[in-house]
Amino acid sequence: MNAKEIKDLLRYVRNAGFQEFELRMEDFRLRVVKDLPPVAVSLAAASHAPAPMAQPMHPLPAAAPRGASDLPPAPAGSSPAVGLVDVASPMVGTFYRAPNPEAEPFVKEGDRVEVGQTLCIIEAMKLMNEIEAETAGTIVDILPENAQPIEFGEVIFRIRSDQKS
Repeated sequence: MNAKEIKDLLRYVRNAGFQEFELRMEDFRLRVVKDLPPVAVSLAAASHAPAPMAQPMHPLPAAAPRGASDLPPAPAGSSPAVGLVDVASPMVGTFYRAPNPEAEPFVKEGDRVEVGQTLCIIEAMKLMNEIEAETAGTIVDILPENAQPIEFGEVIFRIRSDQKS
């Protein structure tokens, strides 16, 4: 496909209202995933009654995205929203814990992180995208394995935030 054909196809996908589109041809693959609106989350202080589960502001597809069932369940009687901040992937790509195979990971479970600190790299379309912490705290979980494909919105880190409710 040439650049004009790709632009025309992308325009068609956008106007057709698809949330996700994939085209495969011999040695060519094009995948388009539209950003979804953010999910509303409410945090409740521990001394108050538990908050209701956060409800997405958009309909979910009938099938869960690949990898969603691989997430560890929250411990019984607890809510991942209380005290923990989920860091979700902002894109589809490949998750890397370190800048190169010989280097130490950016972070490990138990590490303290600051706002703006690099947590990982997500490779998307041959571009390396650094994912930074948006909250200060301690890394509790790193969910994907190194070099694992991940989906948009998939939780990749859980951070125990330093902020008090």
